[in-house]
Amino acid sequence: MQQDTYRTISTLLASTDPVEIHRGLTLVKAQLPALSQEEAQPLLDMVVALFYIDPLDLPEHLPVLEEAITVAAGFGTWAIPVLIQDMATGDVKAQMALAQALGHMGADAIGPLVAQYHDCPESSCGAFVLYALGKIKSPQIIVAVPVALEAAGAADQELRDSATRAIGKFAESILPAGLGADMRDALVERLRGNLGDASPGIRAKAVRSLGKLAKFGHLTAEQRDQLKVTLKRILGEDEHFEWDRAYVVRKEAKEALGYV
Repeated sequence: MQQDTYRTISTLLASTDPVEIHRGLTLVKAQLPALSQEEAQPLLDMVVALFYIDPLDLPEHLPVLEEAITVAAGFGTWAIPVLIQDMATGDVKAQMALAQALGHMGADAIGPLVAQYHDCPESSCGAFVLYALGKIKSPQIIVAVPVALEAAGAADQELRDSATRAIGKFAESILPAGLGADMRDALVERLRGNLGDASPGIRAKAVRSLGKLAKFGHLTAEQRDQLKVTLKRILGEDEHFEWDRAYVVRKEAKEALGYV
């Protein structure tokens, strides 16, 4: 890459004008196919720096932030460990963007992310890893199910929340016959346990994930019948009239009822 092109990209991506940033990202995409890893690394660093933009303070930057996530995912598999390392050290908004970029990189990111989960020094790291895994659309995500199952029963609320959500995301990609009976039953048991969680958010995600297991053909007929009874109880539509007091949980239950 010529030095003047590099300087132009650097100037554009450092701009506060979303139009200029978009021009810079367009240039990066045009250059990538001809670059070696060594040449592309500085450009990846510049793109990742955009992930620190706060879209709540600068809502006009949201389109270029979303574009930057897509561009980062296009750097190739060599960038996966770089993005994972950045995710472990970034702030929350940057970690969310990095997780989305890793999710866009597909099945190649699954193994490295699962390895990172086991190496995470703290629960918040594991939560972002699970968020990233939930963004991956591939049947191969089944290898991450044991991680999510373990984390869904964790003592840490943030980790439990992320894992409970991830199970439902995995259900969207795993083939109907992909889950073995033991793993399927373990997931159902874990999610049913999380229906009693003190956190309404976790209860809602447990309902959503159970609904997705039903929607995408992972439950037995008996499990679907049991889920239907549970959902009606949450909605207060059974003989006990003891509905879940949290609206968000009842909302998810109403949608999930359509899948059983």
